Amino acid sequence: MRDVRAVPVGTDSSKFPGAPENGAEWTLREVHKAGLEGVFFRSALELSPTLDPGELRAIVQLADELGLYVEVGTAKVNPFAAPEAPEVRELGEGDYLRGLERLIVACAEAGVRELWSATANYKFALPGRLGCDRFRTDVTWSEQLEATAKVMARLGPLLRDLGVHLNLETHEEITTFELVRLVEEAGPDAFGITFDTANVLLRCEDPVAAAHRVAPYVRQTHVRDAALLLTPDGIRRFLMPCGQGVIDWPALLRPLVEHAPRLTLSIEGVMGKRFPLPLSIYDPLWHDGHPDLTTRDLAELVRLSDSYGRAVAEGTRPGYEELSRPVPVAERFAFITESTAHLRTVLASLA
Repeated sequence: MRDVRAVPVGTDSSKFPGAPENGAEWTLREVHKAGLEGVFFRSALELSPTLDPGELRAIVQLADELGLYVEVGTAKVNPFAAPEAPEVRELGEGDYLRGLERLIVACAEAGVRELWSATANYKFALPGRLGCDRFRTDVTWSEQLEATAKVMARLGPLLRDLGVHLNLETHEEITTFELVRLVEEAGPDAFGITFDTANVLLRCEDPVAAAHRVAPYVRQTHVRDAALLLTPDGIRRFLMPCGQGVIDWPALLRPLVEHAPRLTLSIEGVMGKRFPLPLSIYDPLWHDGHPDLTTRDLAELVRLSDSYGRAVAEGTRPGYEELSRPVPVAERFAFITESTAHLRTVLASLA
């Protein structure tokens, strides 16, 4: 087991208050002031809108001087999601794959070796399952997975030549079962997993069981907790600071500490809301779309939801109405600091 006391705790830039408006240099300095240990930049374009090599290297050098890790995002590898990222196609002068390759090369040349990617999108404003690309009707999810695997196969030689990993997120639309199959098929020498601890709940996965499944391939993370509440249409997930939701953090972190080839903990906070997304467990079509779902995972999600609901009834946890309110800026920053404190406490206990 690695020295858990050395596992760095950082933050995702997209949810760090002030980061989108003030840029990468400001973000690094503020993160350092806050006592965090790294930044997960969601896009390389945050470091340099033109992918200028000098600008990219300057940000990485500043991070080194401040003692911070830097991880960077690229773009989605599902070609059916490509039309929603026109900036990547523009980078490739009309060729989306070429634009994605440019992002990868630019990051590698700047010294960034761990790169984020994902498979699809989630339309948060749309109700029900159709907000999730998994349930698109113009193209099936299995067809999207097959197309994604083909893109990964084409990217593999470039990634190996550059010595970098492209780490696919446990995003809202994909299961850990599917991600592990994709990574094993494409090759763990070029691909890994970005483990989002709250997103796996949306696919009705026990987060601890999910951690055990993905641990051998985890090279990046998005860490946050979640509240689960039983509703007339199933279960509703709300994002929470680590330690204030349903996740058993010692049990979840233990397999990552033991087996993940590379481990940083990047807190992904909240913006203006807690993203109350549905698990439509009473919908037969929703179940049909989850061929890997086990009764054990389903039972565990119901148990966690019931447990959280009882805490709400006892007055020890916020309920549906409170969780549905807008999140003020001060509370967004507190989300990160409270998560940091809890994660460090758990890591110390594991040591």
